[in-house]
Amino acid sequence: MLIFIVLMIFSIMFYFYYKTKQFRTTLPIRKKWYASNASVFLGSFGVFLGIDLIIVSQTPLTYIVAGIFIILGLVMVIHNYKAAKHYHQFVAEEARLNE
Repeated sequence: MLIFIVLMIFSIMFYFYYKTKQFRTTLPIRKKWYASNASVFLGSFGVFLGIDLIIVSQTPLTYIVAGIFIILGLVMVIHNYKAAKHYHQFVAEEARLNE
């Protein structure tokens, strides 16, 4: 149970890190790349929260709520991982063009 709390804290920390980087950059592709990375960590927070909810409390309502968190978190992680991977191809080229 403690491991999921630590993972949730790391997820939120990296979410805020990438969100801050997103707001501080001026390059549009890099901004999208940071936003995608931030959303990956926000989705992972949802997954870890859902798993922790299942471990802490075993009621039918908790299973429903935790299932929603896990499913939505996984969808966010998968979708934004693909987006970040796509944008990562163009980050170096954009930096080179804007020197």
